[in-house]
Amino acid sequence: MLFNMANTYSQIYIQIVFAVQGRQNLIRKENKVELHKYITGIIRNNKQKLLAINCMPDHTHIFIGLNPDIHISNLVRDIKSNSSRFINEKRFLKGKFSWQEGFGAFSYSHSHLDKVVKYVLNQEEHHKKKTFKEEYIELLKKFNVEYNPKYVFEFYD
Repeated sequence: MLFNMANTYSQIYIQIVFAVQGRQNLIRKENKVELHKYITGIIRNNKQKLLAINCMPDHTHIFIGLNPDIHISNLVRDIKSNSSRFINEKRFLKGKFSWQEGFGAFSYSHSHLDKVVKYVLNQEEHHKKKTFKEEYIELLKKFNVEYNPKYVFEFYD
């Protein structure tokens, strides 16, 4: 059911980041386009606006214009559960695929749209200089998010 609030306007931009279970490199290049299309469909079906997506081998970045009629945790739950099922049904890998619990969500102003879209789309280049762990901890610090290292994504070095 679409909830329409008269005279309600919003401009909310969120970058969502989540990891593959165990931070394994399970998302293969040859499956990225199909996975991106599938996740795009999930986002659109939830009436959200996709600005950029990039699934790396061990994690995913999604940048959206968030419609305030949905809880971000519900959106991420839908993305992760449905895309996991899709990956498993398509047999993109041997064994069972799943995303790790939890996610990061970081908000940006309209003036940062182009910069964040480029950042998400250029993850391959970005990770030649910085690991996902370094990147994620840097995001948490940049946004002054209190965190317990014990509960940040499982990182296997």
